[in-house]
Amino acid sequence: MHLPLPATSPNSAILIAAISGRSLAAAARRAGFRPLVADLFNDADTLALADRAVKLAGNLRGGIDDERIIEALADLARDDRPLAVIYGSGFERKSEMIDIIAGRFMLAGNSGKTVRLVKDPQGLAALCDELDIPHPEIRVDPPANPKGWLTKLAGGAGGSHVKRAKGDAGAEHYFQRFVAGKNISVLFVADRRKAHIVGFSRQWSSPSRHTPYRYGGAVRLRRFERSKTSKVEGWLTALTGRTGLAGLNSADFIEGDGGLHLIEINPRPGATLDIFDSDHTPLLREHLRAIMGADISVPEYSGSAASGIAYTAKAINVFPKIDWPALTADHQMSGTTLAAGDPVCTVFATAPSAAAAMRAVKDRIKELSINWRGDFP
Repeated sequence: MHLPLPATSPNSAILIAAISGRSLAAAARRAGFRPLVADLFNDADTLALADRAVKLAGNLRGGIDDERIIEALADLARDDRPLAVIYGSGFERKSEMIDIIAGRFMLAGNSGKTVRLVKDPQGLAALCDELDIPHPEIRVDPPANPKGWLTKLAGGAGGSHVKRAKGDAGAEHYFQRFVAGKNISVLFVADRRKAHIVGFSRQWSSPSRHTPYRYGGAVRLRRFERSKTSKVEGWLTALTGRTGLAGLNSADFIEGDGGLHLIEINPRPGATLDIFDSDHTPLLREHLRAIMGADISVPEYSGSAASGIAYTAKAINVFPKIDWPALTADHQMSGTTLAAGDPVCTVFATAPSAAAAMRAVKDRIKELSINWRGDFP
C-alpha cells in the first residue's frame, strides 16, 4: 500500500523501522509527528523521542529478523492508526521485508522493487552506462590481479563491509575498482520523476584493523560548485525516472582527478539526516510530500554541521555510567556488553565552516573516548 493524498494532519503517528531509529524519530518530532519506533537498540534517546517503542529481533551484524518484523510493527500500531511506515537502515539486503511491510501498512518510502533496482551492483552499473553516469568498474568474479580493487557486500551499509580485494569475495559480495579521491554524499528528495538536491556532504572513515573503510562521520558543505551540482542533479533525475525513487535518498560519489564517479545509491533517509534536518523546513515532511506527489521545499542553510560516530576499540564487559554532554546522541547504556568496534555514541557540532565543524566533532570524540578507553571489568 502506498501513501495517499491529501496532506497529512498534524500530530499523526508514524511507524519507524530501522536498525537504529533515533534520527528518524527526531526528524518525525521536528515535522510534528508522533514516532512509534521499532529498532534493534531502543536506546535512551529513542525512548525519550518515541511515543512507544519496541525492540526488534536481530543484531547489528546479522540485521533485522525478517520473520518477526510484522508482528513487532503490529504490536506498535495496536492502539493507534499510524499514517505510514518509514524505514531506515537495515532493509537493503532484505528488500523482501519492504514488500511484506507494504502488504500490511501504508509505505512511505521506496518500494522493494525500486530498492532491488538500485542496490543490485551490476544492474546499477548497467543503468549508469545507459545514462552516461561515470561509475567504477563492477565485476562478480575475482580480478586476475586484486590490486586496485575492493570487495563489497551487496546491500551493505556503513562502510564496515568494504575491504581491499584479496581473492574470492565470498557469497553476496562483488568487486568494485578503487577510485582515488574525496567521498562526497548528496542528499536529495525524489518524486519518482525528478531529483531535488537538498545538499552535499563530505564523509570520512574511522578505520579499524579489519574495517579500513568504516563510516566515521559526515560534514555538511556550505557550498558546492554550481556546474557540478547541475550535473549531479541531472544524473539523479535520470536515475529517478528509471527506477521510481521516492522521498529522501542519498547518493555517494568519489570526486577525483577524473571527476565525479557514482559509487552507490542509498534508497532511504540515511546517516546525514541529522546534519541536514531543519526546524524551519523539516525534511520528513518533505519526504512525505514527495511520496504523495505534492510540491516540496528544500531548506536553505548557513554555516556547517557535522556528526561523527564514536566506536570502542576493544571489548567492554560492562559499559560504565557516563554523564553524557550536550550535542551527543545514540548513547550506549551503562551495564551493556560491547564487542570491539561497536558504536558508543554519535557526536554533533556546528560551525561557520565545514573544516571547523568536522574538527570539532573529531575533538569531542577524542575527549569523550577517555570515558571508555580504560580497563573495565
